[in-house]
Amino acid sequence: MTEFTMTRTLGLPYERAVTAVREGLAGVGFGVLTEIDIAATLKKKLGVDVAPKIILGACRPQLALQALQADPRVAALLPCNVVVSTDGDGSLVEIMDPGVMPAFTGSSELEAVATEARTLLGSMLDNLTGVNA
Repeated sequence: MTEFTMTRTLGLPYERAVTAVREGLAGVGFGVLTEIDIAATLKKKLGVDVAPKIILGACRPQLALQALQADPRVAALLPCNVVVSTDGDGSLVEIMDPGVMPAFTGSSELEAVATEARTLLGSMLDNLTGVNA
């Protein structure tokens, strides 16, 4: 199976990691449009307890517009999901790799925007690995 996420393990507790990811996304021009607290949702809907995990729907409007102009079907893949979860004493950050969009959709017109998004999000992840608890 092809990798479809960009992942980093952080030595930060969950709440601090969520804050750092939000700040990191803003630092590379992404805003958070949606937020799904998986643990809270599963507790409310199913009465089960799971480890903390949140999905942040991140968007950089300029890139979203370029992607939609290249292939309107890409709307089904937007916004870019950024997942933060606990990982032992630290946290795990996973982002859907925008680099898979051209192959997934079969649209080579998405390559430039996917490369730019991947570069920005990769830079954000790299910067996070230097954040201290």
